[in-house]
Amino acid sequence: MFRCLHNPIKTLPFAFKSALLPLSQRWPSSLPSIFKVSLSTMSNNLNGHVTLPSEPQRAYQVVVAATKEMGIGKDGKLPWTLPTDLKFFKELTLTTSDPSKKNAVVMGRKTWESIPTKYRPLSGRLNVVLTRSSGFDIANTENVVTCRSIDSALDLLAGPPYRLSIEKVFVIGGGEVLRDSLNGPRCEAIHLTEIDTSVDCDTFVPEIDASAYQPWCSSLPVCENGLRFSFTTYVRVKSDESKEGLHVDWRKFSSLLPKKVFERHEEFLYLNMVNEIISNGNVKNDRTGTGTLSKFGCQMTFNLRRSFPLLTTKRVFWRGVVEELLWFISGSTNAKLLQEKGIHIWDGNASREYLDGIGLTEREEGDLGPVYGFQWRHFGAKYTDMHADYTGQGFDQLSDVINKIKNNPDDRRIIMSAWNPSDLKAMALPPCHMFAQFYVANGELSCQMYQRSADMGLGVPFNIASYSLLTCILAHVCDLVPGDFIHVIGDAHVYKNHVRPLQEQLENPPKPFPVLKINPEKKHIDSFVAADFELIGYDPHKKIDMKMAV
Repeated sequence: MFRCLHNPIKTLPFAFKSALLPLSQRWPSSLPSIFKVSLSTMSNNLNGHVTLPSEPQRAYQVVVAATKEMGIGKDGKLPWTLPTDLKFFKELTLTTSDPSKKNAVVMGRKTWESIPTKYRPLSGRLNVVLTRSSGFDIANTENVVTCRSIDSALDLLAGPPYRLSIEKVFVIGGGEVLRDSLNGPRCEAIHLTEIDTSVDCDTFVPEIDASAYQPWCSSLPVCENGLRFSFTTYVRVKSDESKEGLHVDWRKFSSLLPKKVFERHEEFLYLNMVNEIISNGNVKNDRTGTGTLSKFGCQMTFNLRRSFPLLTTKRVFWRGVVEELLWFISGSTNAKLLQEKGIHIWDGNASREYLDGIGLTEREEGDLGPVYGFQWRHFGAKYTDMHADYTGQGFDQLSDVINKIKNNPDDRRIIMSAWNPSDLKAMALPPCHMFAQFYVANGELSCQMYQRSADMGLGVPFNIASYSLLTCILAHVCDLVPGDFIHVIGDAHVYKNHVRPLQEQLENPPKPFPVLKINPEKKHIDSFVAADFELIGYDPHKKIDMKMAV
C-alpha cells in the first residue's frame, strides 16, 4: 500500500530544495525520482519562488448507475441488485487494449468499505481509495493506494510509475466523490447505467451537463429483477475553456473509449453494412445502367431515446430531410414547392426529360404523380394532377395511425403504406421506402420501416433520418417518447460510381449523434414548420459528393 501526497515536491521549502540541487547533480542516484525531475528544471523568479514542471492531471471516466433523478444509493448501499450491471462494470473497468497494463478505479472510503471483503481489492485493477482519515490503514494490501483527494489521486496517476502502467482511470463512487468529479474538466466520458424504474434513494449526484457531453452510444433497455435500465456512454464534446461551439479532437475517441464501447456507436451499423456490400456484394445491373453491388435482406436498429441518428461520417442535408418530410405530411406531390425552398432532391425525377422518358408526356414538369405524400393522406383517391384539391378524398392513413396510437395503442394494425399497385404506373418513381408499422410499449413509440430498394450512398442516410424524425414527431403528437427505429431493407445496394466516395467515408471515425428538440407548443400533425425542429450538437465530417443515378 502506498499513501500519496498532493505534489509533495511543492511542499519543500525553497532553501531545502536549493540545498538538494547540488547534491542531486553530484549523486543523482541518491534521490527519489520525483525530486530529481523537479530539481533538474527548477528556476527562481524575482520573489525567490520556485517554478516547477508539473505533469498534467490524468483524465478519467466516471462509471455510475443512477435513476432518472440521479439517485445512486440508499442507506450507504446500492438500492438494487442488477447482475447485468455488475457484469458490465467488471468488463468495462478490467479490459485494457494493452495486456501489459491495467486500469485504475478511484473510490471513496465508504465505497471501498461497501465492497464485500472477499472482493476487496477489486482484482486486476489498481484500487485508489480516497480518505482524509489518518486512522484508515490498509498497509501491505497489494494493488491499493490511498490519497486524500481526487486531485491528488489524478496527480499520482499522472506520474511514474503509473503514467506508463495504468491505461485508463475510472472514478466509481461514492456520492461525494461523484459530486466532485461527474462534470469535472478532466472527465472525458461518463458510463451511466440509466435506471428507468422509480427507486427510493437518499444519495444523489448532479445531472450530466448536456452542454458539455453528448451520448456516444446507448443500449436497448434491459429488464432485470423488476427494473428497466439501459447502458449509455456520454462523451465530453466541449471543454470548460471553450464556452461556444464544439472543440474536440474526434480522432481521440477510438483510444479514449474502451474498444467495445467505441464500436457500439450505431453509425457502425451503417458503415459495416456499406463495407460488407462493397467487399462481398453481388454484381447486378439496374434500371439506370450504372450497375450495383448488392445484398438482400439487411436490418439496422437505431435507438431514438437519447440521440438522433443523423450520420456524422459525412454531412447529411438536414434541412432537406425536414422539408421533404413536411412535404410528405402535407400530401403534396409538387416538386416545385421543394425547389422554391432550395431543396432539389427530387429534380432528377421531376424533369421534363425524365417524365417523357417513362411515358408521362402529358404530365407537367415537377408533377411527381401519386407518390408518398398522396398515398399517406389520400390512399385510393383518383389522381389527376399536383394542383387538384384532394381534401376528403381517399383514406388518410397518417391520421388513422395517429388515432390508433392515441386510442388503441395495442393494435397490431398501426400501418402506413405508400405501395399502391394500381397507382404505380402514374408515379414518377415507385416508392422505395414503402411500408411502416408502429408499435407502442412502455410509453414509447417505435417504428419498423420496410424499404424495397436502398441506395446506400445517397438514399439511406436520408431515409434513416427521415423515418426517425417521423417517429419522433408522431411520439410528440401522441404524448409518448421515441423508442426504436428498425430499418429493414430488401435490395441494399452500392452504385459502382459511389464505391470510391463511400470508401472515403469509411475512413472517417463517427462522432456523437446530435440531440433533437421539437417545439413543445406544436401538437397537431399539420402544424409543424421547419423551425420547430432544433438539432443540437451536429458536427459532422465534410460533405462527400455522390452522383445520383436516375
